[in-house]
Amino acid sequence: MQLTLGPVLYHWSPERWRDFYYRIADEAPVETVVVGEVVCSKRAPFKQDHLPAVIERLEAAGKRVLPASLILVSLPRERRQSRELMQAEAMTVEVNDLTCLASLAGRPFAIGPFVNVYNEAAAAFLAERGASRICLPPELPLPAVATIAAALPAVAIEVFAFGRVPLAISARCYHARAHKLTKDNCRFVCEQDPDGMPVKTLDGAGFLSVNGVQTLSHGCASLLRDIPALREAGVASLRLSPQVCDMVAVAGLFRDVADGRLGPEEGERRLGELYPDVPLANGFLHAVPGHLHVGAGV
Repeated sequence: MQLTLGPVLYHWSPERWRDFYYRIADEAPVETVVVGEVVCSKRAPFKQDHLPAVIERLEAAGKRVLPASLILVSLPRERRQSRELMQAEAMTVEVNDLTCLASLAGRPFAIGPFVNVYNEAAAAFLAERGASRICLPPELPLPAVATIAAALPAVAIEVFAFGRVPLAISARCYHARAHKLTKDNCRFVCEQDPDGMPVKTLDGAGFLSVNGVQTLSHGCASLLRDIPALREAGVASLRLSPQVCDMVAVAGLFRDVADGRLGPEEGERRLGELYPDVPLANGFLHAVPGHLHVGAGV
């Protein structure tokens, strides 16, 4: 079972973003790394100067690099940028918005977890058009994952295995609104929350996390305990979504559990120490509310 590092969803400073990927290249036991700005096109210029060096460093370390499209393509400049990305022949790209398919011209591509692939028919539709790997939406239960993987043995099926769960994307920016700013004059306030802005209920309980135009879960997905079942279901890769914690150590735990060097329960105990104060959850995979942690304490 392979490991994939998903794109950084948050607005980190350019130097922090660059150095994060440099360390991933040098130390993290992951086979595939997805790069690029997928949440807000206004953030992309901050990364642009460092992107070629990041890709070169990752590829020199033997990682497969997948540049990714925006989740929501709406503006003319976003359509132009997505078209240029899709038409770049040097690399396989990860599609997060289906409007990108028209520009691929029959080339192989990957599908990110933001595309609603809920059944084997949808997966087959994309595979027929060139999808060689599909990261399924994080809300799918295990039986659905297994059904899709069995129906498409030639496609690498991936699941979202670590990180705050992406729940929604919007054309409006709640992050800016919360600071009494408009989206066009947001002053990039999302950089103040490098791990997302917490949203609590009126009773003060953790509820959601806001990342610019994106809504994420309050808790952090962890499928470490479920790796044996995912392997049996035919899952080829586990996706780790970067959070403000030691992602090299996180990848190491997933690698050790997947390879049988560490038990799932002990692995998750250590994972909780690496990313404290954020509840772990795997409810979606077990067809219960996503914030629940099935198997905890067992």
